Amino acid sequence: MPPLRPSADVLPITEFRANTSAMLNQLHATQRPVVLTQHGRSAAVVMDVGVYEGLLDEIALLRNVRVAEEQVARGEGIPHEEVVARLRKRLLK
Repeated sequence: MPPLRPSADVLPITEFRANTSAMLNQLHATQRPVVLTQHGRSAAVVMDVGVYEGLLDEIALLRNVRVAEEQVARGEGIPHEEVVARLRKRLLK
């Protein structure tokens, strides 16, 4: 995801509402999120659905890595050689 550009990507919600189609076109073209403000404060973030799905995938992967690291720290891992042997046995069936 490209970095946020405050000069172009922070908008009052009223401006977003008035120019929704143009703003959505900008989201798709730039792949950058838009921060919507209400009463001068951040209120919401709008982003391209593909970028959002990519972030969800990345978060899921990072969570899986964290779980795996915790399992290894508890001694629940399987030695590499054993994994290779198990996979070879499956492939030869």
